[in-house]
Amino acid sequence: MRLILWDIDGTLITSARAGERALIRALKSEFSIEGPLERVELAGRTDRYIAEQIFALHSIENTHDNIHRFFEAYLGFLGEELHNGPAVTLPGVTEVLERLAGSDGVAQGLLTGNIARGAQIKLEHFDVWHYFPYGAFADDSAIRNELGPHALRRASEFHDFGFSGADVVVVGDTPYDIECGKAIGAATVAVATGQFSAERLLAHNPDLILRDFRNPRPFYQFLGLD
Repeated sequence: MRLILWDIDGTLITSARAGERALIRALKSEFSIEGPLERVELAGRTDRYIAEQIFALHSIENTHDNIHRFFEAYLGFLGEELHNGPAVTLPGVTEVLERLAGSDGVAQGLLTGNIARGAQIKLEHFDVWHYFPYGAFADDSAIRNELGPHALRRASEFHDFGFSGADVVVVGDTPYDIECGKAIGAATVAVATGQFSAERLLAHNPDLILRDFRNPRPFYQFLGLD
């Protein structure tokens, strides 16, 4: 069985910076701090890592309670912000997810820097959450390269099949996705639909690079489906 593990932001969807706006609102709501997140690295990072950057930047104590407060506020704002901008599913994505869902010997899950409830809010907004019965999330670790084993374990439990990295294809739009896949010995597919160009992604040696999913045939061929 082949396991496809998907990133979310910049790969499946573009949220038109809804997550960033929700983080800014949460920072103001919970800690009375206003301002942009221009000094915070967002693309490819986990929500927990992002929160830790924000806390360090503003000298907020990095405690369990503060993290919990911050994320609860963020989740409350996230759904609103998804309706406040041109958030969309990226071209061809829904068709690819549907094709893979109907393919024998193919399973799909998530390998994302989102916290689990944030991932659900985003993907339910676009009616694609149902394609992903399991995944690994920022709840599991702030360090993206530590997420892969959690996804493998959950997929193995769900399918009663012992997945290893050799069975996995990780799909994402940042160098961090490529590194995360390589960390578990997975094949990596980079898609240049986020903030990184195809040329920058190529420098990290993915096994396949796509401009987008408008023409998914190279992806299907890579998976042995076409």
